[in-house]
Amino acid sequence: MSMKNMHSRARNAMLTETLLDEVFHLEASQKQEVADLYNELGSRFQNGNVILGKILQKDGNGVLVTIDYKSDGLIPNYEFSDFELKKFAVDDQIEVLLDRLEDENGSVVLSYQKAKSLKAWDRISELAASDEPVRGVVTHKVKGGLSVDIGIPAFLPGSQVDTQRVSNFDQFVGQEIECKILKVNKKRGNVIVSRRKYLEEQRVEDKKRALEVIEEGQVLQGVVKNITNYGVFVDIGGIDGLLHITDMSWGRIAHPSELVKIGDTVNVKIISFDKKHEKISLGMKQLQANPWEHVEERYPVGKTIKGTVSSITDYGLFVEIAKGVEGLVHISEVSWTERIHNLAKYYTVGQEVEVLVVALDRENRRMSLSIKQLHADPWKVVADKFKVGEKIAGKVNNITDFGLFVQLHDGVDGLVHISDISWTDHIVHPGDKFKKGDPIDAVILAIDVANKRVSLGIKQLERDPWEKIEEDFPLGKIVEGVVSKVTHFGAFIRFDNGVEGLVHISELSNKEVTKVEDYVKLGETKQFKVVKVSKEERKLGLSLRALTEPEETKAQEASHSQERQERHQDRQQDRSQDRQQERPQYHERKQEQRKFVPQQHDESSHRSQNFESNMKSSLQQALEQHAEKSRDSDKK
Repeated sequence: MSMKNMHSRARNAMLTETLLDEVFHLEASQKQEVADLYNELGSRFQNGNVILGKILQKDGNGVLVTIDYKSDGLIPNYEFSDFELKKFAVDDQIEVLLDRLEDENGSVVLSYQKAKSLKAWDRISELAASDEPVRGVVTHKVKGGLSVDIGIPAFLPGSQVDTQRVSNFDQFVGQEIECKILKVNKKRGNVIVSRRKYLEEQRVEDKKRALEVIEEGQVLQGVVKNITNYGVFVDIGGIDGLLHITDMSWGRIAHPSELVKIGDTVNVKIISFDKKHEKISLGMKQLQANPWEHVEERYPVGKTIKGTVSSITDYGLFVEIAKGVEGLVHISEVSWTERIHNLAKYYTVGQEVEVLVVALDRENRRMSLSIKQLHADPWKVVADKFKVGEKIAGKVNNITDFGLFVQLHDGVDGLVHISDISWTDHIVHPGDKFKKGDPIDAVILAIDVANKRVSLGIKQLERDPWEKIEEDFPLGKIVEGVVSKVTHFGAFIRFDNGVEGLVHISELSNKEVTKVEDYVKLGETKQFKVVKVSKEERKLGLSLRALTEPEETKAQEASHSQERQERHQDRQQDRSQDRQQERPQYHERKQEQRKFVPQQHDESSHRSQNFESNMKSSLQQALEQHAEKSRDSDKK
């Protein structure tokens, strides 16, 4: 205390005593009591003291605080955080520092920030020394982390905010948190805190307590900490348990996020507990009755029921028929006749549908449903209504490269293959002869209910002209037809029964033909001679030169025959000469072999001699025949 203050206090005490003597007639004990009270007030209201005050008023100018002095002090709002301004209310007590007893307006000057800072440093030093947590309010984000008000601004690094990586720091602003003090530097005014360290230590303690009390079958309350594709991790008091997706609901869910989100408080049941490995399996659906328990009684096979489409996949529809009970309508069970590839074009989630129960597996919670079986199988109807060989009338529903589809029944089409349209016409594309919607007659060739196929034929309405082709077009018969097509190798001739025959270019004339059009023209009617007919190969060979040049044709055929005979004889002679050249070599080999053959093999030698004599006589006869034919040829 300074000398000036000491003189001031002494003077005040003397004045007080004089005043009391003049105004009041007090006893010595009373005078002492009043003097002590005055001294106490004088020591309390000294600049720099931290005093407990009470909030009188809050407004835009600041917070008005009374310290039971002759005047009140107005503390500016900027000395308070937003959290504190919201938290403090009128009549709340707060600690303030007395800056001055009077300012130029006679008001006391108070500071909340200085009082908080002065007391905070002492408290922080004590907490850091004893490794105890400190409580504070996150005021705002700073570079690399958060600023926490613990009486003074402290830095909370981003890596120390939580036990897991945090990407959004804004969620912590305004929250009151507990942290461990990592570093204190009073000289520089720096304090570094860690919420992560506090949580980890708390978690270890909570985990120890939880492992001691957890038992299978318990129902506990937990907090969702993490969500994966296969389930949810739930904190049940310091230890995490896995809530698998299959144990979340009796119904089917695609992802756990459909039911919960991070931070949700959920009730779970302990399904299994491995204390040694600290693994806990949790369940939510086990808290409810199993809806599949009496499903066989409620939804027997063959029953028609109504449900709601809950999900659409590539392979079918999932239909919820009761809460927690879903069945699958496979894509093959949607329609008897339509080939559906995209179910979303026909159905929507939430749509009500009528289905038939076709199979049920209560143990595995599987139910097979059908939409198409609500109606009769149209393929069986067709099989009962039509017979193979029966003539039908329909209309062309579709035309493809390989044939025509003809409607037989609602949703059932039969196929007329391109090869069954005509016995004789060469059809490149069915669309060249028919168009969609045309009425058509056909014959049922086959009905395959298992594979959902009906084969039809148009050409079978008439007799196959090739069946009696050998009777209608015998060899040598002269026939008349129309040139239907001209090619580089000949011409095709069409007859009245639809059969086409080929006049090869070699059958147009005995002379060399360079251009087919010089002998036949497209659309021209001409006579031809039948030179080849084959029912099996469905081929008819015609000749023009056999009619127009008959003598030359005969001579040419005779010449060709002689040439073929001479070529045959030449080949025979060549083979005979080859054998004669091989004979000496053959005898030499035989002689060599005999040198090594024992004498007792006389029988084998005898057979060899007979074979050689027979071969020699055969060769001699062939040579004589060839010589005789050569002499006859020379005479001619």
